[in-house]
Amino acid sequence: MQRLLAAITITAVVHGHVCAAEAPGAEFNPGAFKLQRGPANELLVLGTAHLSQLPKTFDPANLSLLMDRLASWQPKAIAIEALSGPQCAFLRGYRERYADTVKSYCWDPAPAAIATGLDVPGATAQVDRLLAAWPSAPSAGQRRKLASLFLAAGEPASATVQWLRLPADERHAGDGLNDQLVEILNGLREKRNEDYLIAAQLAARCGHERVYPMDDHTSDFDVADEKGYGEAIMKAWNNPFSAARKRDDETLRGGLATPAGVLAMYRAYNAGSAAERVFRADFGAALEEPSPQHFGRSYVGYWETRNLRMASNIREAVSLRPGSRTLVIVGASHKGYLESYLNQMHDVRVVSTDTLLRAE
Repeated sequence: MQRLLAAITITAVVHGHVCAAEAPGAEFNPGAFKLQRGPANELLVLGTAHLSQLPKTFDPANLSLLMDRLASWQPKAIAIEALSGPQCAFLRGYRERYADTVKSYCWDPAPAAIATGLDVPGATAQVDRLLAAWPSAPSAGQRRKLASLFLAAGEPASATVQWLRLPADERHAGDGLNDQLVEILNGLREKRNEDYLIAAQLAARCGHERVYPMDDHTSDFDVADEKGYGEAIMKAWNNPFSAARKRDDETLRGGLATPAGVLAMYRAYNAGSAAERVFRADFGAALEEPSPQHFGRSYVGYWETRNLRMASNIREAVSLRPGSRTLVIVGASHKGYLESYLNQMHDVRVVSTDTLLRAE
């Protein structure tokens, strides 16, 4: 396979030189050249609030109407804003640069490593082998085993999917799960985070075996002048668009006591005008901030790089099931960027959330 890809790459480079000698034509837009035969990969990006940041009075039961709508779309795969086990293993190898990133965003697989005797690469390889031969009706023991491997591989949301797919009386230790891991899984079921309360729950409901972490933090960087950087960005954020966005958020969060109110919040976060509002309040303001060090441009560069790498991870997951539906659940500020980048893919069709989130 590697030799074939190398040969294709060489051919493409040679042909590229030939094309370069020709007269320039219209700008090439990959998104204008869509798949002509067979069903496209449908992609729905759901912009979300981070549930951990909602008021403590928020009752996750009020996600019910949103969950029903998402289930009705019948996604075949769900991608989440989380770092994969392999990426976290990579980041741990560069402690000087990524120590804070690992602390903030990476699952600690140590308890599962003790229980299974496997590190992240070993557990990931076993997960891949198991899923490649996964039966249509796995036993409870097989699900417990896969849950333990997902935890050791640094994929706690996927482990939670397996846990949720077990009957309640089968959620116990055994097959790689010790009492500590059982306690961890029971805690993850209730964690106030969209990866667990929405994505894992929905994946289990739809009969999936896993979710797909697609976040990326390899563009995280240290700033020599943290104080100056922070002050410059905060000053940029002090603008009328940001103030209006904050007022709207407060109004929306005041209605979270009912399923209809939760759906209204998601409808607002995913409206067609939301992406430009996010840009003007945040990244557009930072882009133009006047510090001599160009702090804002560094921030925007990080943001664009992160979204591009997230988009590539989603693209990879989509490619595993040609012609199927993939739901992406991501912080609302990412939605417009991911839709724009992924709409450039030849066999991807970005689906609007308007109909799905409509008011009753």
